[in-house]
Amino acid sequence: MPKDTIRIDELLLTLSFAADGDGNEEHSQAVLLSVIIAHDISKAARSDNVAYSIDYAAVCATLTETLPKTRYTSLEALVERVFKTLFRSHPDVDEASVVVTLQDALPHVTIETTRRRGQTSTGPYRFVINKLTFSAILGVNPRERIEKQPVVFDITIDRGVTSQERFPFVALATSIHQTFTASAYLTVEAFASAVAWHVLKYTRDPEDTVTIKLSKPNALTFAASAQIQITRQRNDFADVFAGRGSEAEAEHSGSSSSFHSVALALGSNLGDRFANIETALRLLEVPTSMLSNLPEDAQVSVVDTSFMYETAPMYVTDQPRFANCACMIETNLAPMELLRLVKEIETAVGRMPSMRFGPRAVDLDILMYDDRLVDTRPPDSRASLDNLIGELVIPHPRMCEREFVLRSLHDMIPHYIHPSYNKTIRALLDELVSTQTESDFPMLKVMPFPKYPLNDIEGTKIHGIHVPPTATYWTMSSNPAKHGRPRKTHLMATLNVTPDSFSDGAQHNTLPTALAYTTAAISSGADMIDIGGYSTRPGAATVSTDEELARVLPVVQAIRAHPSPAVRDVLLSVDTFRWEVAARAVRAGVNCINDVYAFTGPAYPLDAASWEHLARMRTVARELCVPVVLMHSRGDAGQNKGYDAYNNGGGIVAAVQTELGLKVDKIVRGPGGVRRWLVLVDPGIGFSKPVERQLALMRSLGRVTAPASAPASKPTLAHEPAQECERSGNPLAGYPLLVGPSKKSVWGTVLEEGDIEGVYEGRKTGTQERGWATAAAVACAVQQGASVVRVHDVAEMRDVVAVASAIWNP
Repeated sequence: MPKDTIRIDELLLTLSFAADGDGNEEHSQAVLLSVIIAHDISKAARSDNVAYSIDYAAVCATLTETLPKTRYTSLEALVERVFKTLFRSHPDVDEASVVVTLQDALPHVTIETTRRRGQTSTGPYRFVINKLTFSAILGVNPRERIEKQPVVFDITIDRGVTSQERFPFVALATSIHQTFTASAYLTVEAFASAVAWHVLKYTRDPEDTVTIKLSKPNALTFAASAQIQITRQRNDFADVFAGRGSEAEAEHSGSSSSFHSVALALGSNLGDRFANIETALRLLEVPTSMLSNLPEDAQVSVVDTSFMYETAPMYVTDQPRFANCACMIETNLAPMELLRLVKEIETAVGRMPSMRFGPRAVDLDILMYDDRLVDTRPPDSRASLDNLIGELVIPHPRMCEREFVLRSLHDMIPHYIHPSYNKTIRALLDELVSTQTESDFPMLKVMPFPKYPLNDIEGTKIHGIHVPPTATYWTMSSNPAKHGRPRKTHLMATLNVTPDSFSDGAQHNTLPTALAYTTAAISSGADMIDIGGYSTRPGAATVSTDEELARVLPVVQAIRAHPSPAVRDVLLSVDTFRWEVAARAVRAGVNCINDVYAFTGPAYPLDAASWEHLARMRTVARELCVPVVLMHSRGDAGQNKGYDAYNNGGGIVAAVQTELGLKVDKIVRGPGGVRRWLVLVDPGIGFSKPVERQLALMRSLGRVTAPASAPASKPTLAHEPAQECERSGNPLAGYPLLVGPSKKSVWGTVLEEGDIEGVYEGRKTGTQERGWATAAAVACAVQQGASVVRVHDVAEMRDVVAVASAIWNP
């Protein structure tokens, strides 16, 4: 374009657009149109004669008259119409640029392109999304790890020749908002890079260039914002998109903006095994604090975790049992850089030199790195596995003989195809398990509970990371088909310190009565006390955060100060949907969070505030390392009971899997996610479900967390989005199940009905008269593999669990 231009700037027009892009419906939209005409004005300047310039008034009149006569299917179609009108009506215009901005859109969207007369191709195009604003956890300061702060993105996509399809401005902005609202990055650098990667994956055009400007308005006291701007192309993430890399790349030590999907295995059998593993995971995400010779832009994000397992030692069997798990990370470190990092983390956590396959405080193994095949040993030294010290072989050469590795990978990527064996992780696991005998020690799923409150010397502190010590842990079978159902059904005792709960309101809302119930429940065999300060029964009074805290905290503190060790050390859960209550209750001594809304709060249908609520609760749970109970519900327990949409697709079980699964996926997966081994799922008996649906759900409890089915297409090591996960199987597969059937109104409805022969007319029952009905429901839950039942009457239900377990869990 010549250096001189004549510009018509931000001409305001109201134009008609097809509402859905196919022309069937329309809506009016205000647009700002700028036209920049390339024209040499030197002759007009010398002669001071307008005849040698462009009549911009005439151009403006032409556009104002012509453009409103057409209904447009997209901004691209509008731009093409502008050029067609401009070149046809004004022969003195040979080259021009057009900028169109939607005036009323939030965020602001713009399309820009330049065209010469006679040019047949469409492009290049620039697509801009300005001021995309939402809140997220971002930063390294303690307050920034708990409280969200606003972030503002300006996103520019430069594309060469474009297709006739309209650019998905709204869909892309929505996808970014939904994906990253629940993120928890430490640095703006990592956040901006992740958004750039997301945009390039979303647009799928191999020639796209994306520029991300990220603004953090609250970062600086006396400045409008702190900003970072990056520009990336698809080849900057080449290994993420392309898969395999060469062996020589494993030794590359320079900085790279390419991100890679990597699977790591972690294990520990010395000291506090679970705290050691959690510490290692947190140290992974501060790589430059661990190794000074890493590039400044080194980044590692843990984006998924497996369940945690307790396993028998292999190879050297005379040593303690291991805690084992795996994780998926996204990193821009090269393989050898990553190897140096994990070895440094092993040392920092406390691993000492010892015998091969011997005990260790923590062990980290790189299992897979994208789809690469890497072996850093000389070609003539690869026949043996006895020469791996200081070397790197990917995929890990022993992974297929280790159930604890394959089962952990199966939790996250069951359909990933091993690049050497050309078999899925599921197939490799099935082959290995088929060779085992009943005498082999079973892998047991474990759920560790942290010890709170903490004193100044408790826990693990390394490089500013503080991980609480483990109070105790629960075990469950990892392979019901081989080792039977859960070895134990745990009892969660219900302690409502409220005046208006449906079953025991005003019975335990003083310290003496609360402590009396707690003591009796523990002596009767309760494994955990669940303390609630806000009734969720339909019509219950609204309770402020301060009032809820005033009800809960004194009880927690009194239990933790009790003179009896059995009472003082019992596991406690807080029944709350508020992140403020959860955080303070945990620090006061609670070991678990029980949320009837699964982190999204009481609003239904879910809205933007629901996902904001989820992000806050997720951050609290992640930072405090506590297990969480996530229940299916739809707002008010007595409302929103329509499930007809699922009648032809699995009924109430599919509804629970889909709706709760969406939340669980957002809580567990992605940067800042809660560890998978810390999640219990609750199908929500008595919440937003009609009687017949609740009975159907009780009959099918075992299906709620049943294994997933295989997908139709070959997956990559990088994770599929949540909606793909749902299509390929059950998003709740494998999670331990908590069932809370105690004294629910559904049993009152059943008991009020007569028998099928009309001999017995039925009877009305109050909540305290539903003990036997609860017993039947608890036996059903045990029979179908529930790991936990939540009950009011502990002594009686302990007997039910004992007998049902003897029958169904021999």
